[in-house]
Amino acid sequence: MAPPGILNRYLLLMAQEHLEFRLPEIKSLLSLFGGQFTSSQETYGKSPFWILSIPSEDIARNLMKRTVCAKSIFELWGHGKCPEELYSSLKNYPVEKMVPFLHSGSTYKIKIHTFNKTLTQEEKVKRIDALEFLPFEGKVNLKKPQHVFSILEDYGLDPNHIPENPHNIYFGRWIADGQRELIESYSVKKRHFIGNTSMDAGLSFIMANHGKVKKNDVVFDPFVGTGGLLIASAHFGAYVYGTDIDYNTVHGLGKASRKNQKWRGPDENIRANLRQYGLEKYYLDVLVSDASKPSWRKGTYFDAIITDPPYGIRESTRRTGSQKEIPKGIEKCPESHVPVSLSYHLSDMFFDLLNFSAEALVLGGRLVYWLPVYTPEYTEEMVPWHPCLKLISNCEQKLSSHTSRRLITMEKVKEFENRDQYSHLLSDHFLLYQGHNSFREKYFSGVTKRIAKEEKSGQE
Repeated sequence: MAPPGILNRYLLLMAQEHLEFRLPEIKSLLSLFGGQFTSSQETYGKSPFWILSIPSEDIARNLMKRTVCAKSIFELWGHGKCPEELYSSLKNYPVEKMVPFLHSGSTYKIKIHTFNKTLTQEEKVKRIDALEFLPFEGKVNLKKPQHVFSILEDYGLDPNHIPENPHNIYFGRWIADGQRELIESYSVKKRHFIGNTSMDAGLSFIMANHGKVKKNDVVFDPFVGTGGLLIASAHFGAYVYGTDIDYNTVHGLGKASRKNQKWRGPDENIRANLRQYGLEKYYLDVLVSDASKPSWRKGTYFDAIITDPPYGIRESTRRTGSQKEIPKGIEKCPESHVPVSLSYHLSDMFFDLLNFSAEALVLGGRLVYWLPVYTPEYTEEMVPWHPCLKLISNCEQKLSSHTSRRLITMEKVKEFENRDQYSHLLSDHFLLYQGHNSFREKYFSGVTKRIAKEEKSGQE
């Protein structure tokens, strides 16, 4: 008999980028498809090989239809620290689970995958021949096999010290590949309408997965910019909506961000981007609106709010205000009814975003957003919180030696009551972001110091 749980064991081969984002993505997608994250491994660290217990092959296939962090998934038949352990593990795997894929009427091939080492063709053939004890009765077909099996060898993470023998060896039946090709096919370089801060395609899909976006959801981005995050959600079948305070960006007017192009063309807009990918049917609308003053009627609900607020580095953080709000010392125009543009402190921005999300999300809906961080000052207590929202994950992406941004995912777990009731939330961890250009100043402080250091060394 096989050990308990072995019948549902799968091997995930992970991509080696955005390492912190991988586990929350897999957990979110398993939860979306009715599974639960269970693993015999306490931590994955930077390893590309993850062993998971998944309830069914259907859930495993659905997982791979969404993930951009995983390359492939295999039904795990055997695992060992050395060839002998692997062969022993394979001999203990139930024959009745193998037979449907090895019978005389089937075709198959065996592939070799090594991480951090390259094998010669002779070494590969030797490893395949060593599996002759398995009950293969079908015919080998290298071009179009019905079943693909893989030997996967892990030689660690240090390219400067590659061991003679692998740390782990796996053998499994290939089930499906992930969606890594989306990163290239949706590349910003090929996109019709882009801006200075258009989100990288890979991160956009990761954000949609963290937000558990699914077919027929309504997804909202209150800082929509050029709409890169809407595209990822629409690809997964969600209807998308956005707002932005910048009239020119929403309407595709003004100077172009693309090299060697002075002005934006007449058809450069968010809707055209969705049309480019055959996703226009999922476009609801994009409005010129101020995120600090939500104009939604009570009872408006979104399944997910996925956004990248401005940090004040490339795009300014602004909000609309009245003549009464103009700071002292600046001339006012009492007859004007036109809204004025005012500074929008990051502390106020995150307070407004969490309060709005707590009110406008459906119960169980998710908020996914980026939080800029000055690394020397960062502590987990700095992450904004709300009594209606539960923190699901917090992943770091480094921007420089002294700054980073963290992808924060929160889930609505309690119904919103009264907006005034939550005013006390503007507490110490929000106040760390007080000051219109606080993060901008810290971001560029490192650049200024580095330039000064380089100039000094040049003079010496």
